[in-house]
Amino acid sequence: MRAEPTPFEDRLWQHLRGSRLNDLKFSRQIAIGGFICDFVCRNLRLVIEVDGDTHDAARDADRDHALGRMGYRVLRVRNEDVAGNLDGVLRAIVEVAAGRPTKVELLGRDTRSSGVTHPPTPSLGREGE
Repeated sequence: MRAEPTPFEDRLWQHLRGSRLNDLKFSRQIAIGGFICDFVCRNLRLVIEVDGDTHDAARDADRDHALGRMGYRVLRVRNEDVAGNLDGVLRAIVEVAAGRPTKVELLGRDTRSSGVTHPPTPSLGREGE
């Protein structure tokens, strides 16, 4: 675990802590299955990850899949989205928490690195099938 959050994590945390966002109870820097997750809403089994430019997409996909196999949905948002479109990020979290979208588009970009990963389909054991 990091002793200090990134400025982007801290900015988002100010809106998530104390159930400030739609009464959703988030915790930060939570260990799940050997992974340290930025923010977790345990009631909804929802993980929010704030990603910088140095994230390894393949490693993130493996991590998301592992968390999905444990029943968690993962919403990844980029640092630049937190900095430049915080209202959009907060709306996306509310939408995902309500179970609405499967992908979230922020700042009009491709969602490959900002989006939601749902748990694998139990009958098939693989994501997206």
